[in-house]
Amino acid sequence: MHISKRVQSIKPSSTLAIDAKAKALKQQGIAVINFGAGEPDFDTPKNIKDAAIDAINSGFTKYCPVAGTLEIKNAIINKLKRDNNLTYVPEEIIVSCGAKHSLYNIFQATIDDGDEVIIPAPYWVSYPDMVVLAGGKPVIIKTSDKTNFKITPENVEKVITSKTKAIIINSPSNPTGCTYSARELKTIAQICGKNNIFIISDEIYEKLVYDNFKFTSIAETTPETKDITIVVNGVSKAYAMTGWRIGYAVGPKNIISAMSKIQSQSTSNATSISIKAAVEALNGTQEYVESMKKEFKKRRDYIVERLNEINDISCAKPEGAFYVFPNISALLGKTFNGKTINTDIEFADYLLDVAKIAVVPGSAFGAEGYIRLSYATSIENIREGIDRLEATLKS
Repeated sequence: MHISKRVQSIKPSSTLAIDAKAKALKQQGIAVINFGAGEPDFDTPKNIKDAAIDAINSGFTKYCPVAGTLEIKNAIINKLKRDNNLTYVPEEIIVSCGAKHSLYNIFQATIDDGDEVIIPAPYWVSYPDMVVLAGGKPVIIKTSDKTNFKITPENVEKVITSKTKAIIINSPSNPTGCTYSARELKTIAQICGKNNIFIISDEIYEKLVYDNFKFTSIAETTPETKDITIVVNGVSKAYAMTGWRIGYAVGPKNIISAMSKIQSQSTSNATSISIKAAVEALNGTQEYVESMKKEFKKRRDYIVERLNEINDISCAKPEGAFYVFPNISALLGKTFNGKTINTDIEFADYLLDVAKIAVVPGSAFGAEGYIRLSYATSIENIREGIDRLEATLKS
């Protein structure tokens, strides 16, 4: 059977592949420390689970409207008004099977063959491949730890062409945890408005910011920006609900309508039971989010300090998400146990084989010479993992 060229042009998710390999080794009884997973290690809060149980017991187990129930749309409307000072109506909202699904629908609904989408690197691994699947062309803007992994207005203006359709903003970022201030976002938004470029703002890590950083959605920077922005968010990260698969997008009615049309021919509605759980997550107490954030901050501070104590590794302190993205370029070209490590991919393989530590190479995110470690694991695991890393490099 012939596989389409479209599918042959993309790669499997590197982060999911690393996570699967680490879990497979664990099932063999090997004590792997997994820094690859992009999900909180906390359990879903009880009030959210209870809402799902109530949904099952009350028979809320049938088809829902494709774009989501009015109840969850109203919960999203209230959340956006409360947290972001943004006003939307139900017709401007779609609920999908995770934020990744929302993003996929956006590209399918908006990108024609040859359209260019600006993507800052390091980027979340799925962005470029989603663009390619839609027939578009990813245009990558490289950044580094020297610029705090952030793009500038000048970077954006240099790559704009007559084919530029959209730009992706991910703040806080996966994989770096970098964040953009309101002022930085406003200047980027002004360039997009001037050049008729729409903005895709991935805000899935919005709640996980530290050190008194104030999160700002690019859609709230000016009234004009809201009209050219599609905001993507969900409940996976902030409420430890990765497996529940609820994400959403808000934006112009015509784009949301097109996304709903696509969704009607693919998955139909998101799971009814998960929708009820997500309503409780958005409307209910937010205390759990704050306690989880405090624990993440402790872990971040510890892992950054430990990494920076290791020779030839430097690690910036991220302001958001639950990842660190240390620079390991000084280690490349060196020989360990008779094996010369030339790339970050070889380095990640070496750590998994020798130290039994799972990390994701920076190349997967478009940034050679780095690795990504998730600190969404216990402080004990972090300590053991960094101890192994340090011991392996010293040997």
